[in-house]
Amino acid sequence: MNDVQNQKDLRNIDIQKVGVKDVEIPLIIQRKPSDSQIVYAKAKMSVSLPKEFKGTHMSRFIEVLEEERQKGLLGVDIKNMLVKMCQKLNSKSAYSKFDFKYFIEKKAPVSNLKSLMCYDCYFEGIYDNGNYKFNLGVKIPVTTLCPCSKEISEKGAHNQRASVKVKVSYDENEHIWLEDLIEEVEKSGSSELYSLLKREDEKFVTEKAYNNPKFVEDVLRDIVLKLEKNKIIKEFEVEIEAMESIHNHNAWAYQKFSRN
Repeated sequence: MNDVQNQKDLRNIDIQKVGVKDVEIPLIIQRKPSDSQIVYAKAKMSVSLPKEFKGTHMSRFIEVLEEERQKGLLGVDIKNMLVKMCQKLNSKSAYSKFDFKYFIEKKAPVSNLKSLMCYDCYFEGIYDNGNYKFNLGVKIPVTTLCPCSKEISEKGAHNQRASVKVKVSYDENEHIWLEDLIEEVEKSGSSELYSLLKREDEKFVTEKAYNNPKFVEDVLRDIVLKLEKNKIIKEFEVEIEAMESIHNHNAWAYQKFSRN
């Protein structure tokens, strides 16, 4: 049978990434406690394609995932998967990303009622000519209360929900718990968010935010200082966006850091 993908291409263009995305799979995520959590994930997988080839073999990406699945319910050995992708597709570089929602049980601050908080997370792997890099990413909602509004107002201050995106890179032999990373970020806002709050809890978080006003710049700097202290982390990116409650625009800040 004719292999069209291996036919020669004469346009002289190397393709940096070509592959599949939105591949739906279950993942086992190790939790900080001894148990694990099964999550629904969407995978993106790609390799580089040399200019002389017409196309890549899309089915081989799924073959790699199936090989992992057949070991049991799918865990994530991203480096091993990327190496296999390079071998099966005769490529020098490979990329994968797994987006998933992760649930953490939180207690309300006064009533201690438990509820689940959901966080958008991802694992990302990059393999290039034998060099491997892993990224852990998470988006965390917090509350911010405007210091300027509090300063100039006789009563109250405007506050809003803000979204903090954090991406950290560290050595494959090390480990960072999602729970710890999320907790550090949540503590950097004016107040944490909760799924379930009774009136006594609402009073607490409202007053906490009022007594802890922060610009997006304040939140970003506090997170940066915390992440810099973690010597396991080699690189990180922090992005915060506050959905302003009295403006028709959002406030935004970004910082990238590398120990190299």
